[in-house]
Amino acid sequence: MPLSQREIRNLVNQFIIYGDFLVGVPFGNGNVNDTYQLTFDQGGLRLHYILQRVNKSVFPEPEKLMDNVERVTDHILKKIREAHLETQKRTLRLLRSETTGKPYISAKNGDLWRAYVFVEHARAYEVLESPEQAFKVASAFGQFQLDLVDFDGRLHETIPNFHNTVKRYEQLEQAIAEDRAGRLSKVQPEVDFVMARKEEAGTLLRFNASGDIPERITHNDTKANNILMDDLSGNGICVLDLDTVMPGLSLYDFGDMVRSGTNAAEEDEIDLSKVGMRFDMYEAFHKGFMSTAGGFLTPAEREMMPFSGKLITLEIGIRFLADYLNGDIYFRTRRPHHNLDRARNQFKMVESIESQYERMMKLVKKR
Repeated sequence: MPLSQREIRNLVNQFIIYGDFLVGVPFGNGNVNDTYQLTFDQGGLRLHYILQRVNKSVFPEPEKLMDNVERVTDHILKKIREAHLETQKRTLRLLRSETTGKPYISAKNGDLWRAYVFVEHARAYEVLESPEQAFKVASAFGQFQLDLVDFDGRLHETIPNFHNTVKRYEQLEQAIAEDRAGRLSKVQPEVDFVMARKEEAGTLLRFNASGDIPERITHNDTKANNILMDDLSGNGICVLDLDTVMPGLSLYDFGDMVRSGTNAAEEDEIDLSKVGMRFDMYEAFHKGFMSTAGGFLTPAEREMMPFSGKLITLEIGIRFLADYLNGDIYFRTRRPHHNLDRARNQFKMVESIESQYERMMKLVKKR
């Protein structure tokens, strides 16, 4: 249930924000955190901020999450200032508690709330409309990694093993063994599809263990709507939703861009004839990511870019399938068998990627 204006006012009064609070309204369509857009009057000028509650059921240690966000945004902001860039939109700007100086406040009921400066004259796209937009989104995510390539220290793992596909296979095998919802008999073809690719699950982790693919700071949720596009230039200028920023592999981010941004259909489309990887969008993502991240990627990282799209797509499909077998306890569903529809969709995407793999590899060899 949305907060009342009085409740919002009581929260925002605990942050250092200059001006007079006018109104707070629900904002965005995220499924994890409660978000409000705030309007303030500062000397007759209307300015906006974002107020957001961190979901403790998803992130049980929100203070560690906020430590990650603060360190990452401070690092990028320092780079922007040292380079004397005119715009400071390239990173989110946290507001601080008036009493503690921390970039969040703790409500009496234990909820953690944070506030950001609202990035004006920019928007996020739910669906990319062209390869040109895909290039700009990938370039922005590559720039994010480039900005953090010299980050000192290690971040907290807010969700351990988030993109560990070997662990995801183990979770699926447990779901198969338990068959809590009595659904296993309905999904044998999907189980067979996944198990036929089990040996590939640890490929990137083996490269990481050998040192060929290093651990980096990664976003881990590189959907197009997590990039703000400047209204004037159309360029990707700011990365949003930093809750999953933590140690990971660069290819996790690239792979998730491929999974979420190249599909010709929505991820829960039932008509699988509509599902498939659009090669023009893949090519744009590849070129865009390389335009900013290409200078620091290792040979193994560049070589495995096509594989990463397949792996992350397979991984998300595994998660949907496991949740279906467990009785739909993690992902929010809107209809019976919704998670099974999602899993089948992802597996069709895996097949599409496999069928175009040689074309994808040719892009690697061109560079």
